[in-house]
Amino acid sequence: MPTAPVIRSDVPGSFAWGVFHERHPKLVQQVLDALPYGPAERAAVGRLLVESTTGVLEPLGADAPDAAQWLEWGEGLWGKPWGQAPFLWAESYFYRRLLDAIGYFRPGAWQGVDPFAPFKSAELAGAAVDDELAALSKLDDLSATGRANALLLSALWGNRADLSFQITAEDGGLTESDLVADDSAMLWAELGRAKGGRVCVIADNAGRELLPDLVLIDHLLTGGLAAQVVLYVKPQPYYVSDATMADVLASVERLRTAPARAAEAAGSRLWQAMNSGALVVRTHPFFCAPLSFHDMPSGLRGEFAGAALTILKGDLNYRRLVGDQLWPPTTSFTETASYFPSSVAALRTLKSDVIVGIDAATVARLDSMGTPWRTNGRHAVIQVDARP
Repeated sequence: MPTAPVIRSDVPGSFAWGVFHERHPKLVQQVLDALPYGPAERAAVGRLLVESTTGVLEPLGADAPDAAQWLEWGEGLWGKPWGQAPFLWAESYFYRRLLDAIGYFRPGAWQGVDPFAPFKSAELAGAAVDDELAALSKLDDLSATGRANALLLSALWGNRADLSFQITAEDGGLTESDLVADDSAMLWAELGRAKGGRVCVIADNAGRELLPDLVLIDHLLTGGLAAQVVLYVKPQPYYVSDATMADVLASVERLRTAPARAAEAAGSRLWQAMNSGALVVRTHPFFCAPLSFHDMPSGLRGEFAGAALTILKGDLNYRRLVGDQLWPPTTSFTETASYFPSSVAALRTLKSDVIVGIDAATVARLDSMGTPWRTNGRHAVIQVDARP
């Protein structure tokens, strides 16, 4: 198994450093502006921001429901500067601590209140979503192959609507896309080979990303490419816009109540699929763990082992799949993903430093552009590692 340096956030000017020193302060302010948190919550959030940029890693309080688990996950890290922890670990812990600061787990009025719900709701209700749902009717004019590919690309590029990314995007255009690795033919071939099996989808963001994910799931079910789809979501709010069960329900309802007939029909079919068990939504504490999928518990690993294909959405799942490391971009995707217990496909727009499976000529072209192509969200990959 190849290896590469683990990414950390202690290099000034690096992308990971910018997340803690530039993105998180903006995020924290938006969270505090979005809901009327009281002085205690606001002060706790402020202390977290200071600790995460200039202090050392402190464990959760002993009364936290997952205190023992985090003590284990952070063994050897407590008391060290945040920047010395692996970036994936530290970023995940920041979001866990943010929930702690605003009282998400404590008995009281703020218990269970999603601090990111205002962002998610505003996006889901936006006019841009109306336009995107109305556009579904145009798919009827396409061939079966064209329709399938349009739905796949919609699910891929929906990731550009990631709220966390939007917070620090330099401009809102992002209209020029570039698919720098395209295994879409292999993805459809793998689905066709195991036609009628169980397909797993590990969701990333809610809102404008989850909607095309759900429409793609509807296509897999109605087209017979999957007898069952299992959609995995986060058990709690995470990374600003990551999808939870509440977000799935809101998205299905948004489809069911859309004025556009094609969207309404898809939403109604998805509702019925949930009723019948053809679409199952599951979660697991590990999806909020600060670890890669190499460290999946055996029970969760067993759930994926019987799948015809697992589709991973988004940047964070990609980092967890291949390892949040500074791989040479020409490193084989198969080499880094072959441990996964089923055939696996990654649909990902590039928003962090990690990338594998890009040919040398493409890397040279991207490097010559002089832009932060690994992190600016203008490029994407569809990569597949198929099991024999």
